[in-house]
Amino acid sequence: MIDIVIFGTGNVATHLFQALNSAETTRVVQVYNHHSDSLSFFKDKTEVTSSLTTLKKAEVYILALKDDAVRQVAQQLQDREVLLVHTAGSIPLLSAAKRNGVFYPLQTFSKKEPLDFSSIPLCIEATFPEDLKLLKQIGRGISKKVYSVSSSQRRSLHLAAVFACNFSNALYDIAESICEENALPFEILHPLIKETARKIEHNSPREVQTGPAIRFDQKVIEAQLQQLRTPEQKEIYTLFTELIQKKHEREL
Repeated sequence: MIDIVIFGTGNVATHLFQALNSAETTRVVQVYNHHSDSLSFFKDKTEVTSSLTTLKKAEVYILALKDDAVRQVAQQLQDREVLLVHTAGSIPLLSAAKRNGVFYPLQTFSKKEPLDFSSIPLCIEATFPEDLKLLKQIGRGISKKVYSVSSSQRRSLHLAAVFACNFSNALYDIAESICEENALPFEILHPLIKETARKIEHNSPREVQTGPAIRFDQKVIEAQLQQLRTPEQKEIYTLFTELIQKKHEREL
C-alpha cells in the first residue's frame, strides 16, 4: 500500500482524494490545507492538518494547489525525504526537493460533479526513473490512461486544453444567454453539443466543421451579426468566422 498526503481541498484535490483512497494500491493518510475550515469534508475519512509541522510521513506528497501556491509550499518541504509532485498543467518539473514529479489529471473538475476517474488521462513526469515507475503504479491504480509527458509537452497540452475546454465553455455561456434572451431552454442545444463532441472522437475537427462560415454564406453571417446584442459577441463571432474561412478557403 502506497501512503499519500494530499495538499489542498479544491476540485482537483477532492476528486484525487476520492479516487486514491478507493484504490487497492493507495491510501491517503492525511489531507493538508492552511485553512482548517476547508478540511471538514475530509475529517471523517482521514487525518487532516493545517500545519506543515504535523505532516505525516508518506511515500508521496501531492500538491493539488493553485499554481501560485505550489512553489511556495514546495520550498517549505524541500528537506523532506519524499517524492514531491504537483498536479498543475502549466508548471514545469519542480527543483525544490531531491525527488520531484508531476501527476497531472487532464480533466475539468467540479466538486459536485461525479467523475469516472478510470477514463481520465494522467500525465506523469519525474526526476528519477524509479519515481516515474512509482507514479505509473499509482496512476494505473485509478486510471486506464497513464502517459509519460515532459514539462514542455504538458505546457502545450494545457494550452490545447484551455482552447478545447475553457474557451468552448465560455462559448456555451454565450449560447445559453442567447437562448435565455429569446425564451428558449439551453437544453435544446444539448444533443447538438454531444454530437459535435462524439464526431471528433473519430475524425479531425477540421473534417467535421459545419455552419455558415465554412459555406461562406455571407447573407446568414451578416444577419446573425445583426442579431447579436453586445460588441464582444460580435467581435467573437467575426473572429471565429474569419478563422474558419481562412482554414477552409483552399478547399473551395
